[in-house]
Amino acid sequence: MSVPAQATAAQKPANPRSRVLVASLVGTTIEFYDFYVYATAAVLVFPHLFFPSEDPTTALLSSFAVFGAAMLARPFGSIVFGHMGDKYGRKVTLVAALLTMGIATFLIGLLPTYGQIGWIAAAMLVILRLAQGFAIGGEWSGAALVATENAPAGKRAWYGTFPQLGAPLGFIIANGLFLIIAALLPSDDPSQPSEAFLSWGWRIPFLFSAVMVIVGLWVRLNLVESDAFSKAKTTGSIHRLPLGAVLKSHWREVILGTFFMLATYVLFYLMTTFSLSYGRTPADAAVPGLGYSYNTFVIMLIVGVVFFGVFTMLSGPWADRFGRRRTLIIVTTAILLFGLTWAPLTAAGHIGVMAWLIIGLSLMGMTFGPMGALLPELFPTAVRYTGSGMSYNLSSILGAAVAPFIAVWLWSLGGGSPVWVGVYLSTMALLTLISLIIAKETKDNDIEA
Repeated sequence: MSVPAQATAAQKPANPRSRVLVASLVGTTIEFYDFYVYATAAVLVFPHLFFPSEDPTTALLSSFAVFGAAMLARPFGSIVFGHMGDKYGRKVTLVAALLTMGIATFLIGLLPTYGQIGWIAAAMLVILRLAQGFAIGGEWSGAALVATENAPAGKRAWYGTFPQLGAPLGFIIANGLFLIIAALLPSDDPSQPSEAFLSWGWRIPFLFSAVMVIVGLWVRLNLVESDAFSKAKTTGSIHRLPLGAVLKSHWREVILGTFFMLATYVLFYLMTTFSLSYGRTPADAAVPGLGYSYNTFVIMLIVGVVFFGVFTMLSGPWADRFGRRRTLIIVTTAILLFGLTWAPLTAAGHIGVMAWLIIGLSLMGMTFGPMGALLPELFPTAVRYTGSGMSYNLSSILGAAVAPFIAVWLWSLGGGSPVWVGVYLSTMALLTLISLIIAKETKDNDIEA
């Protein structure tokens, strides 16, 4: 007996596997590319062009303060885009988030500098940086939902690693492009960008984001809504105000999810943003660093980020097999111990510094990968976009917004040694470890509930 065409169609997934994985990966790669382009410029360019000061540390701290300001905008982005995603669908929301980020990044590449229009330049940079943070506040949770809500049984954590993989890929593309430009516009002082780089070269990565956004839009416009969201809409489970439902019935999950991400965020920004400042600062500076040239240290970072990507992918199958909670308890304990090794590793010469980067970024992959499934699994379909986005982005305030700023202060406090920066990381890992110990496993939660 033949099967009716309608029944056959109904058995097919809403989105083919290849479309799900590419859409969740491409979008976050572009978003993280945009974010890393800013992070790199915050170290290399903006202290010179937008926050000039006789004290290099003050200029760097000012640049990092603006970098951190975007984290304050992220929870607002998660609320606005979360409302759209839970009420109107994942697809339209993801397109809106990608456009917002892409336009803001492109406009940064067109900004006049402090030397041209004074403090207005810095103010415009702050506004566009806030727009970047607002956009990424809605991007991550939507991409994670596309992956996990379309995943086959038993493979949610593995599918959830694909949006996470956008972080190392975005880093490699952004820093690789900066590296090529710096090589084409070499400087006589290896610790400082060249005049040509500061004049116009730094703008190229920001303007290039427009090309990447066009590719991302093409992929995402071909998506259809997941079965989980379609079912919630059909059954009338959609809330008029998703945020109200989250705050009323799921505030415990928001708090837990926030602390789940804390160690991940702190490790992430210490190993990418802070390390670039620490690695490039001359060994004879007032607050001494490692004394590497920009090109050399970025290449070392890219090697470490390759391990970040590899262990992000490996962590998904581990979390599917052993559970999210058990996997993350082990990894978070390792992060806590790693923080106590910063001073001896960075004092052990080139091999020690390379080991520091590889270990730290490998642990980053192992802690970041399972989050793509864990946070969405904390919430029911009708509030999943809002709830997971709030957890992810509230943690950005406690972790990422202040981590580079605190790290620079602790680095100065240690007289150039990163020992206190490592202790800070271990303290944040301890808070995450406590939250994981008191939490329940989510591996078997029904994603269509």
